[in-house]
Amino acid sequence: MTQNLYDLSKPVLAVAPMLDWTDRFCRNYHRILSKNTLLYTEMVTTGALIHGDAERHLRFSKAEQPVALQLGGSDPETLAQCAKLVEEWGYDEVNLNVGCPSDRVQSGRFGACLMQEPQLVAECIAAMKAAVSIPVTTKCRIGVDDQDEERALFALAEAVVKAGTDAIWVHARKAWLQGLSPKENRDVPPLNYPLVYQLKQSLPDVFIGINGGIATLEAAKVHLVHVNGVMIGRAAYQNPMLLASADNEIYGEDKVPIAAEAAIRAYLPYIANELEGGTRLASITRHMLGTFQGVPGARNFRRILTTEAIKQGAGIEVIEAALAAIANPHAQRQAELAGEDFGSSAGE
Repeated sequence: MTQNLYDLSKPVLAVAPMLDWTDRFCRNYHRILSKNTLLYTEMVTTGALIHGDAERHLRFSKAEQPVALQLGGSDPETLAQCAKLVEEWGYDEVNLNVGCPSDRVQSGRFGACLMQEPQLVAECIAAMKAAVSIPVTTKCRIGVDDQDEERALFALAEAVVKAGTDAIWVHARKAWLQGLSPKENRDVPPLNYPLVYQLKQSLPDVFIGINGGIATLEAAKVHLVHVNGVMIGRAAYQNPMLLASADNEIYGEDKVPIAAEAAIRAYLPYIANELEGGTRLASITRHMLGTFQGVPGARNFRRILTTEAIKQGAGIEVIEAALAAIANPHAQRQAELAGEDFGSSAGE
């Protein structure tokens, strides 16, 4: 997979790295929905790998592949060391974060603030490329604060291309490091898709992917007329079933997309195995809450998972109760009004 991941003749759909969201439980669920979509880990800092619990951050299952790990850092030597770990653990790609706008990354001199230091970013990419054989990619913004967007993006792109980056994923918004919160930075700065298209036109032999505000596969296909890849963030998390059509719509496969209930039932063996290993049910089911978006009974489905999965000893019976709310939403509503405890009665 790694050798052909960024073949310019083939489109790539990816689920963006999202802190607190794209953990291994989320990725295993998304993989059931689409076998081809490229999945990303949450950002992992170099310090967390070198000085913390590396196994906790690097652990993943082969079923998740293709999967990339995103690193946060700015020291070339340390990033190279961590990139080696990423490759040794079997990931398909290692990505450098040059886009996260949080206070934490600013104080650590990584993330979006690196848009102001394109040569340092290039040194980081070059060091990582020299250390591993898997693809080394860059995820950036179009600029920060008062930077001229075109100058900032093109300077960063030119530097990392010379350093050997295998792909550039561009979040098509500026990051305002002063005056906006990380949450506001996901919505407030205006999107500039044409600038990313322009970057692609100037770099025809480089994989350019676009990110930011893309909520449907239909929108993704429009972008793919101009760029090589599309990265979807919150929409894929909040409405995971959009990924079920990705193999058909983006990758051109001829197959029937998996249905929502079938996806959850296909996920049950993985969940059962994790529960046996001591994982709490809520850590897994929180990633499934948007599965039945717009379907009768969806509110009860979410409510049952939210309230019952957090209880000590909660197991598969909670998921069965939640699915029953979809199968018979009227009966479940009547039970709710009667004060029935879905979690305790589901196994009867």
